[in-house]
Amino acid sequence: MGETSRREFLAASGGCPLLAMGAAAWAAGQAAAGEAPAKWPLRLSTSSNHFRGLSLEEACERIGKLGFEAIDIWSAFQGCRHLDDAKDRLGADGLKDLLAKHNLKLFAFSVYVGGYPRYAEFLGKCGGGVAVQGSAGAAKPEELTSRMKAYLETLKPQAELCEKHNSRLAIENHGGSLLNSIDSMKAFVDLNQSPRLGIALAPYHVQAGKMSVEEAILACGKQLLFFYAWQHAPGVNELPGHGPTDLVPWLKALAKVEYGGCLNLFTHHHMPPDAMAEALAKSRDYVKECHAKATKE
Repeated sequence: MGETSRREFLAASGGCPLLAMGAAAWAAGQAAAGEAPAKWPLRLSTSSNHFRGLSLEEACERIGKLGFEAIDIWSAFQGCRHLDDAKDRLGADGLKDLLAKHNLKLFAFSVYVGGYPRYAEFLGKCGGGVAVQGSAGAAKPEELTSRMKAYLETLKPQAELCEKHNSRLAIENHGGSLLNSIDSMKAFVDLNQSPRLGIALAPYHVQAGKMSVEEAILACGKQLLFFYAWQHAPGVNELPGHGPTDLVPWLKALAKVEYGGCLNLFTHHHMPPDAMAEALAKSRDYVKECHAKATKE
């Protein structure tokens, strides 16, 4: 690997194991001069919150049997205690053993409750990965640049923790928050100087704001660290393949920015475990079909 491609690989992976896998696949496609990049790979994960009524062991078993490559483990949101249970009961070695048992990799910790610093050391001991959290309060358009600059300053201590614990911090867009529009995503990307910080893109909130998901993906570019396969629709229709959204354009945009993380199938709609597993299986199959179409050319 030449020096230029090595720098590109490191920039794309940022020390995160799963992101490094995506960057490695891309780099492999560049190995021979003049060759086209390798086909953009599809890596699927889902969130433990979908099975929040089950133990973490049971949730991992369900997710592993569905064929997901990786998992996003949630802290105490909507009664989900999986992350705290893993930290306090299993420890890093116990969690790694559990994931290996079910052929799962660790993609992310979602730390909307508790915050990244509480779990930083644990994430590092688990091998590193992405931590996902929300942003700050909304800003008026004329205040966006100054507010975003100030917000990024507040994240410096967390970026330093990410560096120490081989992790990255992804900030989710959400209606009524600082990161809530394509303009705010562009401001984040333009002002962010840390390779340890990036964006967790939730299409649900992009669509709720009547914006283009593809345009949002392109705005995030190389700073896209986490992507929810999640649409703005009622109930189970939030999941791909259930609601009306065609995922092919999303996947083409993700391929264009060479997104190296997992496509995380997601819904906030709660169902009993068997029904959730069935819904996720349908969604999984649909996304695979869309990926085949998106990468056909």
